[in-house]
Amino acid sequence: MLTTRHGIRPLGPADLEEFLALVARDPVVNVFAEYRARTTNLEPRWLGGEVWGRFLDGDLVAACHVGANLVPVQAGPDDVRAFAQRAAARTRTVSTIVGPHEAVDLFWRGVAPAWGRPRELRWMQPHLEIAGTPHVEPLAGVRRTTRHDMDRLYPACVAMYTEEVGVSPEAGGGSELYRARVAQLVGRGWSFAAFEGGKLVFKAEVACATAGAAQVQGVWVDPSRRGEGLATRGMAAVVEHVRADIAPVVSLYVNEWNAPARAAYDRVGFRETRRFSTVMF
Repeated sequence: MLTTRHGIRPLGPADLEEFLALVARDPVVNVFAEYRARTTNLEPRWLGGEVWGRFLDGDLVAACHVGANLVPVQAGPDDVRAFAQRAAARTRTVSTIVGPHEAVDLFWRGVAPAWGRPRELRWMQPHLEIAGTPHVEPLAGVRRTTRHDMDRLYPACVAMYTEEVGVSPEAGGGSELYRARVAQLVGRGWSFAAFEGGKLVFKAEVACATAGAAQVQGVWVDPSRRGEGLATRGMAAVVEHVRADIAPVVSLYVNEWNAPARAAYDRVGFRETRRFSTVMF
């Protein structure tokens, strides 16, 4: 094992216990980082990248997940500046920088001259959590999807992604990879949907989960059915499913400008705990 008393180095399996202690300081905000660590054991070949650790006096004080997503973990200003300096010296390989606003904002200031113009900047995204019973009646019929639902589920996932990100996940020949990702979530029991008359009207997925928290993504309502309260009652149902079988706290983050979604989550009982930011390339 490499030893570092001061500075930054890639973490590995021998660092897992110390890394898990770090993310446990804020287990809901750090759910993605903890999930990735537990599922990969911090092995670079499974991470598809690296997790950098910053050490002071031999102690791990902050980290940075550097894969398709770059995510600062428990990083204060000095930590962020150090990670940004290391990142700016390398060719950009990440497609997204995401995490608590203060860390992402400072990191982006450090790498922007080297990494070039992003496709989109999304600042001040409310990070929301719920750890109790939803405040509204759940939508009847919301259930886990199965492989038999893929013909109806997959087009909805593509539509949601395209609407949210501004680029189709199938662009550049990515349909096979994206379909595999959707199928993986279905196989894990992390995909939920409601159908009416054989048509999918609402869906959402769990993106990552630990024993303490689950993060929801991909919330979508059929455009012809919007304005009927399906998102509110559908998310209430998802919260009940997730809290019963996956994790006790449900979290997500939403664009600040998405007033309908924010209103729906507020009615369900979600409460803002932080602000996130996302830089997209």
